[in-house]
Amino acid sequence: MPVLEPSWVRAAVWWHVYPLGFTGAPIREPDERPPATARLDRLTAYLDYAVELGASGLLLGPVFASETHGYDTVDHFRIDPRLGDDAAFDRLVAAARERGLRVLLDGVFHHIGRSSERFRRAEADPHGPDARWFRRDASGDWAVFEGHAALVALDHTEPAVADFVVDVMTHWLDRGIAGWRLDAAYAVPRDFWARVLPRVLDRHPDAYLVGEVIHGDYAAFVRETGMHAVTQYELWKAIWSSIVDGNFFELAWALQRHDALLDAFVPLTFVGNHDVTRIASRLDDDRHVPHALAVLLGVAGTPAVYAGDERGMRGVKEDRVGGDDAVRPEFPVVPPGPHDPGAEVYRLHQLLIGVRRRHPWLHAASSRPLLLRNRVLVLESAARGADGGNRVIIALSLEGVEQRIRWDELGADAGAAPSVALAGDARLDGDGVLALPPHGWGLLE
Repeated sequence: MPVLEPSWVRAAVWWHVYPLGFTGAPIREPDERPPATARLDRLTAYLDYAVELGASGLLLGPVFASETHGYDTVDHFRIDPRLGDDAAFDRLVAAARERGLRVLLDGVFHHIGRSSERFRRAEADPHGPDARWFRRDASGDWAVFEGHAALVALDHTEPAVADFVVDVMTHWLDRGIAGWRLDAAYAVPRDFWARVLPRVLDRHPDAYLVGEVIHGDYAAFVRETGMHAVTQYELWKAIWSSIVDGNFFELAWALQRHDALLDAFVPLTFVGNHDVTRIASRLDDDRHVPHALAVLLGVAGTPAVYAGDERGMRGVKEDRVGGDDAVRPEFPVVPPGPHDPGAEVYRLHQLLIGVRRRHPWLHAASSRPLLLRNRVLVLESAARGADGGNRVIIALSLEGVEQRIRWDELGADAGAAPSVALAGDARLDGDGVLALPPHGWGLLE
């Protein structure tokens, strides 16, 4: 049986931050800054900005001591000195809590950085107790993560590794975080998670545990691991790809599959994160960014907004050393204001997140197309269970000319025409005609 997510997740909207990039920490060069300065305090300065955006929590990238980009962790119990220390982390969590923001941490438990003390001891004594923590590949060499020599794979059959992961997760939950994003969860044996996560939830039953999974059977992964959710990469791809290609049939198919997942769990949804090209760079027309956001915030899921996307920032992910830098930039010390670049996109995010927060039943809503064409989509998100009867209509057009759609021609199954415009420029006139301006969009109820 799937593990039920904590009740508070129903209203969650995450602001996703990659702290090392956000705070300007050096990734591949020595840190020349005096160690007494805590870069995490720069993130604390953005908490009011996140609250004004409408977020209810911070989804943080790696904050633990590491070699370079944070995913090569060397000490899971120590804050990365490039970011600060325990006191800086405690200040951030306390300041977030004061504002009603929960904090989710990024846990890398498939592999560890080569310079970690434990791996150094294993290298020095390949037959000693520490060597049991690490896997060997078919050639007898130390196994690594997806060909990256710097990322040494842990041996998840070793009981001490399971105990270690439980200790790390509960340590930081004890310190006040609300849950974990489990990095590369797909690469860890599922039975390992099934052994570890119940022990964590036994001590922290209200914690939220979401795994990074890119491909495969999401529902089976959740069922077999005991996680609450996984990342919804299939829907992410369909959102931007259907807009770029002018093929809403792709999105409708992905939403049909997305709907089927809701019987088992509610996925973590997004249109951008620290590993992918930003949505504003993906789309070939700035006029269509609202279309992507309307889907993200108008259909089921636990939505996350990647920091900078709410300002319309651009950045292209490249497959090379340093290829992530463009999507993980440093942010200004002072948060941008209402007249700074990107203010219009920020207000759009505020509007749509506001709709989402006022309609928490959207978290697990069913979606179905009422009208489906290559470049025009009218989609219904309808409440399930006790919230039944509530619904939001998402209307999207990629066409360069106005679309006029008679509601009564959608069939009796479409239900009554919506009467209230929540966001966007779509309108229903007195004759029961849904009018979508060129490249128009709207949320109605």
